[in-house]
Amino acid sequence: MEKVGALAAAVGVCLFTALSRVNIYELMFHPMGSPAFVSAADVKLDKDEKVIAMAMNGAARAYPIRSISYHHIVNDVVGGVPIVATY
Repeated sequence: MEKVGALAAAVGVCLFTALSRVNIYELMFHPMGSPAFVSAADVKLDKDEKVIAMAMNGAARAYPIRSISYHHIVNDVVGGVPIVATY
């Protein structure tokens, strides 16, 4: 009986060691692909829609929270500078 317990413990240690190498956040959150943008006059958002907005080197972007809440990460280039917007 002791051998079975020792074997189960060894298998458990090996399993948990392998699982400790998995980054669960990489599995949960996937960066948004290439975001598509339209001019502010053509946007179709509710008037109360919350956005993360930024401007850099004469370029401006607004990322709707509703879209980012699923992906949590947006990789983009704003005004020639690579950025990461996160929520």
